[in-house]
Amino acid sequence: MIVLILLGLLFLFVIVLLAKTVRIVPQARAGIVERFGKYKQTLPAGLNIVVPFIDKVRYLIDLREQVVSFPPQPVITEDNLVVSIDTVIYFQVTDPIAATYEIANYIQAVEQLTMTTLRNIVGGMDLEETLTSRDAINSRLRGVLDEATGKWGIRVNRVELKGIDPPPSIKDSMEKQMRADREKRAVILTAEGQRQAAILTAEGSKQSAILNAEGDREALILRAQADRESQILKAQGEGQAIQTVFQAIHDGQPDQGLLAYQYLQMMPRIAEGDANKVWVIPSEITKALEGLGSSIHEIAGIPQKTDGPLKRVDMGPSEPQTADSSSDPALSGAQAAVEAAIAEAASAQMGVGKSPAPGAEGEAEPPTEPPADPPTQ
Repeated sequence: MIVLILLGLLFLFVIVLLAKTVRIVPQARAGIVERFGKYKQTLPAGLNIVVPFIDKVRYLIDLREQVVSFPPQPVITEDNLVVSIDTVIYFQVTDPIAATYEIANYIQAVEQLTMTTLRNIVGGMDLEETLTSRDAINSRLRGVLDEATGKWGIRVNRVELKGIDPPPSIKDSMEKQMRADREKRAVILTAEGQRQAAILTAEGSKQSAILNAEGDREALILRAQADRESQILKAQGEGQAIQTVFQAIHDGQPDQGLLAYQYLQMMPRIAEGDANKVWVIPSEITKALEGLGSSIHEIAGIPQKTDGPLKRVDMGPSEPQTADSSSDPALSGAQAAVEAAIAEAASAQMGVGKSPAPGAEGEAEPPTEPPADPPTQ
């Protein structure tokens, strides 16, 4: 029985001895070994053998980057406003021995150093600069902390200001100012939009007016060209018509009597119209009548100028009137006017006191004095 108890105690001692001798350190950690209260060595990650009951693993230091968030701290700005600032620090232990023996609590030391440095930095800025200069504050704070914590075996990788909270009254004023700024920007943007719209509208109207003017100009040019071509064609047609008429007259070989007759036919047209109250008989009418009388003196009933008394030349019965001349009142009136004019011209040539020869078909009209000037109506 005693032997069994001894064997049991020996087995328990061996287990405890093995537990004190073999130490397993996790990855990214370092074990600080002390021998009789004095630093002996640093155990790396993995399986390590130490002297049991003599060497002791005092601290197990985490070598990974750590994140520590500090509670908000009151900070006074340069314009005497109290703001609450909470920070976040990212640091890493680079020297486990220094972090163990150079500082008692490196996390608390980093927190206090951060607060004091932050008060120094923010104390030289006003509120607006503090709110808009976070990157500058972070850079300056990181430089001071990295320099101060270097001897502690700690490297500060990054410092961030988690929040900057001004007093409630300042928040209200800032909100009003922000609201006013936003309304101002909205009004400015609205005015800019209206201005741009007016500019675009004016440019569109200008382009439209230019295009309309160009279209009108092109239309006028085309219309002028069309009118010119029409006038050219009309002139060419009139020229061809005149040339055709002239050629027809030339081919017909008209005599002086026909031309005088045509001239007399145009006389009634001069008096046409209700507005023609007074019209002048041109002086050439006498020459036309003389030419007409001399050219058609062979017609029956027209007396000739002879040395002796005038005789009526009997040329036989006159030609019967055609249906066309009797049916056209205008032509009958024109022929009557021509005959009357010829008779008056012949009477004027006979002179005063002469009478037609006996055997004529009718008595001659009494002689009248020829007018000195062309008669007018």
